[in-house]
Amino acid sequence: MSAVQQTTLRLRELKLAAMAEAYERQLEQPKLHQIDFDSRLAMLVEAEAQARDGRVLKRLIYNADLPESASLEDVDHRPGRGLDKIQLASLASCEWVRRKQNLILIGATGVGKTWLACAFGYQACRLRIPVLFYRASDLYEEIAEAAHTGALPKLKQALTKPNILIIDDFGLGEMNLASAQVLLDVIDRRMRASSLIITSQFPTDAWHGLFPDQTIADAILDRVVHQAHRLDLKGDSMRKLRAKKA
Repeated sequence: MSAVQQTTLRLRELKLAAMAEAYERQLEQPKLHQIDFDSRLAMLVEAEAQARDGRVLKRLIYNADLPESASLEDVDHRPGRGLDKIQLASLASCEWVRRKQNLILIGATGVGKTWLACAFGYQACRLRIPVLFYRASDLYEEIAEAAHTGALPKLKQALTKPNILIIDDFGLGEMNLASAQVLLDVIDRRMRASSLIITSQFPTDAWHGLFPDQTIADAILDRVVHQAHRLDLKGDSMRKLRAKKA
């Protein structure tokens, strides 16, 4: 076995597959042999780092379970949507997550709330911030199922762990007293260390009426609304606009 083969094999044994592939590519490009050793080594290290960053991002996106492929770079800023480019750019840094603040997206059906929530979720994944997406109705059903099977502690831990929990379409789906109590427990745990993104068709001053118990409503809204950034989306349904283009 040649020295080159031994080096490549050792790199793979050390789980440095990207570096091994970059090393093999360097050997196939004679011009690179004129570059000094430190520069070539730096290129190998960078190849490995980029590959690992890519794997981390892929894993974070997979775990987030985002229903839409969206990016803040692709936001439609057309007049009338109520989106401020400066505010979006500021929120894109995810500094609000580090400050344990929340983000609320309000708007009529079809204006792009879910898409924008996914775009913020994807941006967070890029910054290595764990995210988890739930539609509100699915969350209530999963809470009920977990309570029935004894898996509620595990579900609470899963809902508490990611730095951002996205609750989509809050106000849709049946929230009973048990679901509301679990939601309060999760949000109470999260407010000390993490953030929420909530989308809703209902304005925040109507959220009290969405809860089966006003005491729980007061407790949850006090923890969520008062430390949240807010985007009010306006304009025509983006689905209709896309359908017209199609």
